[in-house]
Parts: sequence; C-alpha cells; structure tokens
Amino acid sequence: MNEKRGKIIKIALVGQPNVGKSLLINALCHSNMKVGNFTGVTVEKAEASTTHKGYTLQIIDLPGTYSLYGYSEEEKITKNFVESNHYDLIVNVIDSTNLERNLLLSAQLLEMQKKMILALNMSDEARKEGIKINEKALSELLGIPSVQVSAHTKENLELLLDSIIEMHETGQNINKRIYSNAIETEILHLEEFIESKKDASIESLQLSARQIAILLLKQEEKTFAILHEKPIWLELSQKLQESLNNLYTIYDTPSNKEIFLEDLNAFVQGLITETISYETKQKRNYTHTIDKILINKYAGIPIFLFFMWALFQLTFTLGALPMEWIEQFFGWLGDLVKDNVPNEALSSLLADGILGGVGAVVLFLPNIVILFFGIALLETTGYMSRVAFLLDGFFHKFGLHGKSFIPLVTGFGCSVPAFMATRTLKSRKDRLLTLFIINFMSCGARLPVYVLFVGAFFPAQSAGNWLFGIYILGALLGLVMAKILRLTAFRGSDEPFVMEMPKYRMPNWRLVWFAITQKAKMYLKKAGTFILAASILIWFASSYPAQEETKAIYASKIESTLDEESKEKLEFALEESLIENSYLGMTGKLIEPIFAPLGFDWRMSVALLSGLAAKEVVISTMGVLYSLGSEVDEESETLMEIIKNAIPLQTAVAFILFIMIYNPCLAATVVFGKEAGGLKYIVFLFLLTSVCAYIVAFFGSLIAGFILNG
Repeated sequence: MNEKRGKIIKIALVGQPNVGKSLLINALCHSNMKVGNFTGVTVEKAEASTTHKGYTLQIIDLPGTYSLYGYSEEEKITKNFVESNHYDLIVNVIDSTNLERNLLLSAQLLEMQKKMILALNMSDEARKEGIKINEKALSELLGIPSVQVSAHTKENLELLLDSIIEMHETGQNINKRIYSNAIETEILHLEEFIESKKDASIESLQLSARQIAILLLKQEEKTFAILHEKPIWLELSQKLQESLNNLYTIYDTPSNKEIFLEDLNAFVQGLITETISYETKQKRNYTHTIDKILINKYAGIPIFLFFMWALFQLTFTLGALPMEWIEQFFGWLGDLVKDNVPNEALSSLLADGILGGVGAVVLFLPNIVILFFGIALLETTGYMSRVAFLLDGFFHKFGLHGKSFIPLVTGFGCSVPAFMATRTLKSRKDRLLTLFIINFMSCGARLPVYVLFVGAFFPAQSAGNWLFGIYILGALLGLVMAKILRLTAFRGSDEPFVMEMPKYRMPNWRLVWFAITQKAKMYLKKAGTFILAASILIWFASSYPAQEETKAIYASKIESTLDEESKEKLEFALEESLIENSYLGMTGKLIEPIFAPLGFDWRMSVALLSGLAAKEVVISTMGVLYSLGSEVDEESETLMEIIKNAIPLQTAVAFILFIMIYNPCLAATVVFGKEAGGLKYIVFLFLLTSVCAYIVAFFGSLIAGFILNG
C-alpha cells in the first residue's frame, strides 16, 4: 500500500449532455472542483481530485458530446482530448434510462482501445421506470467493467472507485467492439496485409494493425495523411480500395459514413437486446404528465412568465433585509474611519472612495445570489430545455432560432457564458444574430442598478413587479431588434430545431450550491479587485486637483457665518464646487451635452461612461459621487434616498432604459469579439447598442414625462 501512496491516476470523464457527469464528479470528489478553460479556447473544463486506497484520482470532466464525430467546439475538444492527451483511463458516464442513445458514444469510445469503465448513472431512476440492466452481461459483451451507480443517491460510488483502481493496476483489456461480418472480413483482410509488411511507417503510428485497418476503412483523415506519403501506401491503397468497393456493393451505398453508422446502430441494438429487459408493469411516466401542463400550447408560456415573475419578486423582497444590514455595516464602517483617521485625504479615500464604492456594489450581493439560485434551480430540474422547445415557434416569428433561448436566458445571469453558449447553433447567421441579441437580456451586473432605482422610486410591495417588467421589456426589445437584424444584416432561413429534453429531476442541492457560491465568489472577487481599483480611481478623479484656494475662500465664509443652517449650505456648496471642478467633474461636463436631452447631469453621464468597464461600476461611481456631493440630512443617508432626492423620476426611467441596452462590460465585449469573429463586430455592437439605448431612453423619458404631467 505504501508503494501506491501518492500515485496519480488521471481519468477522462466522458459522456453525452444531461447524463449527470457534473453531479457524479461532485459526489466522488465532494465538490473539490476547479473550473477553468481549455488552452487556447473559451470552452469551460472542470477538474477535481479525490483519494482512494492510496491513490490520488484526478478527474477531468470533458464537455458533453453526443458523438466523437461532431463539429461543435465542445465535441472537437472532447474528441481531441481522448485521442491525443495523456490520461490513464476513460470513465464513460451514461444515462441508464436512455441506454440506446448513450451507448452510441460508448461504442465509438470502444474503438479507441483505451482502458475504459462504463458508469451506468441514474440506475435508481431506471429501476423506477422498470428498466432492468444486466451489467454483468454488458461487461462481457463490451469487454470492459460496467458499474451501476447513482450520483444522486451515492449508490455504488465506492465500487466505481474500486473498479478504477483495479483497471489501472491490471493490463490493457481488449475492448470487444465488433462489426458486421462484412466489415470484419475487410478489417481482417487489411489487418493481415499490414502485419505482413512490418513497415516502420506503420509502427510509427503506435496503433495495432486492426486499429489502423478500421481507421482506413472509415477514411480517417489523420491516418490517411500520415500513410499517404509512405512507400507502403501504393500497395495499401489498392487493398483499401478493394475492401471499400466490397462494402459499397454489400451495403448498396457509396458512403462509408452511412455504412459505419448503420453498423453502429446495429451494434447498439444488439447490446440492448442482450442486456436490457423491461418489467411488464407499466410505470407511470411523471415527465410526460408534467409536460402536459408545463409545455402546454396555451398554458406553457404564461406558466414560464409566472415563474420568472416569482423569481424577481423573491429577488427584491428576500434581498431587502440583508441589503439593509450590509448598507448599515458599510455606513457604520465609513463613519468609524472618518472619526478615527485624522488625515482628511486618507479618511475620504477610505470612507468615501473605497468603502463607498465597494460597499455600494457588495450591497446587492443578496439579490445576485437569489437570482442565480432561481436560474440554477430551473436548469437542474430540466425545465429550461422545455422552455426552449416551448418558445421555438414564437422565436421563429422574430427570426431567432429555438436553440437561441439557452444563450439568451443564460444572459440573464452573465453575458460571458451566454456568448460562449451560442456555439450550439450551427448556422453562422443564427449564431451572430443571437450574439447581438444577448446584450438585450439584462445580465446580473445590471441588476444592482435596477434594484437601486426601483427601490428608490417605487414602494416595496410593487418593486418586484417593476423589476420583472424591466427584464421583460429588455427581452421584448431584443426580439424586435432580432427581427430588424434578420431582415437586414442577417437575412436567410434558420435551421430546424432539434433538442433533447431530459427527464424532470429533483434539484441537486450540491450542484445548486456550487453554482451559487461560484457566482458569489466571482462577484465579490470583482468587487475586491476591479471595482476596488475603479472606486479608488473615481475617488481620485473626483478629489483632485486639490483646489486649495477654493477651500480657503469657503473656509473663511464658513468661519464667519454664525447660523448653523447657513454653514451646512456653504459646506455643501464647497463639496459641489470641488467635485464639479475636479478631473472627473471636468470629464462629466465635457460629455454632459451629449446626454442633456435625456435629462442626465454630469454625474450620471460619468456613471454611464464608467459602466463600459463593468456595469457594477455604475453603482460604485454613483456611490462615490453622490456621497461626496449631495446635500443630505440625518434621516436621508442611504444611497437609495440620495438618488431619489437628487434625480427626477422621468430622468431615472431614461437612465434605467439606457443601462438596459447599451454596450456590455469590457470582459463580455472581448468574449463577444472572439465569438463573433473580430474587431468590426465589436464596433458594430457598440454603435448598435449605444444608438438603440439613446433612442429608447429618449422616448422613454418623453412617455414618462407625459404620464407624470397628466
């Protein structure tokens, strides 16, 4: 045992989408997961590790793929990894309730002749549905260990780990991927020829003669490219063509892809027949029953809208109490700093700059957590896939693809993964159109701005309704823009919509918790780094130049004034003058005329400018500027109350509308450029969103003014 301690087993976790790979890796490794990107691409990968019987098991969760011959970025990454990267064995996770589809990928993996274990996940659900799997027979037929497990109930996880250790310690097993008699005959024909030659160029491939024969019959490009320049190719190509011609004749098709696809399906059907049986008692299909309601032609969309409305109600109402505590804490901390730091500049930097800016952002963490909790809940239950199916017809009317729903709804959380999620769309026009429309879906970074203004101008009992309305309005504006872009820049028909709908499942709270904590950590990390730096920069720009002469003039006036109320007014006038003549004030005054038709003052204009870096910085900017330069009394000290007193409702409406539409944050813009294909698309996005934001905000301001004035 001591010899084994410290040894590492590297495992590639492979499976189709929705088979529970993430849940399994969490169950095995107790959420000890690191999330990053594959080298050179933005596709996410997850790695985790655990220890068992003296070994360290390093598990790489590869992107879900239906096939090793797909064309999406995720499918290519998985294929390249299992073919070219170093690892010790493959754990192929399959959905026990849908073996026929899942075993298609398993059969392709078998062809690679790698060490491999079949993890039959969701075995508890399969039993409930009356599906009986003879895993012993399946293991014998495939030549690899098969273990029935359940990541949800932790069933047989120890047995799976034991199988991994045993597989690693034993020699290479011979995977039993067999083909039809006709194909096997031609494989044998080529195999015998390759072995008879003992050619060095063949040995350089480091593959068995059988594997080379199969790859040649499949006309695999890499194998062809290597052997095409070798001396053996002249004879080998003749033998290969003879074998292909024989297969074309037998299968009555000139396509080797069709031949091997037909054989693959036949192989899987044979496995199903030999190893699967069904109980005669018909189990009630709860998924079908629930779908009759949730994706009903008439009731489905209203039900979805109700769920979203409830989510935004909870986001505002449940988040209100911790928001109050956080605001009181940062207020108390700021007062403590001002009372105990004698240096005026340092005191202002710490209290007004750092605590005022960062605190204004951290304030909205509860709302962010609640929003992500709701979205994670809907995704893990399998509901979101059904909404995509439900909205397909509706989306088509606006020129969008049904599959666009997943990137768009992901955009409610963060635009970065939403932009990357467009890779599931095969058509470039559909993908580009979806990329542009994602920005109209209000990301989580915009949520703090909405909560601030909605909380300032609307009563608490109706604030959730207004928040829901803002998100729906943004989505509707996005659909209108999609129609316009489809008729102009992205003309053409979209592809048919085909999407798997997983079974309904109870939420996995471990995964939900992991998703929430990851998002919360990212939010706090941004607040503690990027937004902290931005807050310090904003404070500096709003506090300098020092303007000592102005301070001296006002100081003498304040000293000579006896009336306390007059002193307070002079102190406020001093603050106002200092900020307006600071570097930030000068910048604000410079761009203020651009936004004057919308009613924005220079502070709001600067906040919009800073929001190009990150939308949370809008809040930190306003937190710094309005805490430094607003006249507030003792009972009106919160940022919401300051905003309410400083900004007219008509102007606030225009500001919310502008925030809703204009350019995403810097990080999201960079990812957008990579996904869209270059700088020209970034420029187009900036112009499109800025112009749309200005027009919508202008008319929104007019309509709000008309309503308010009767």
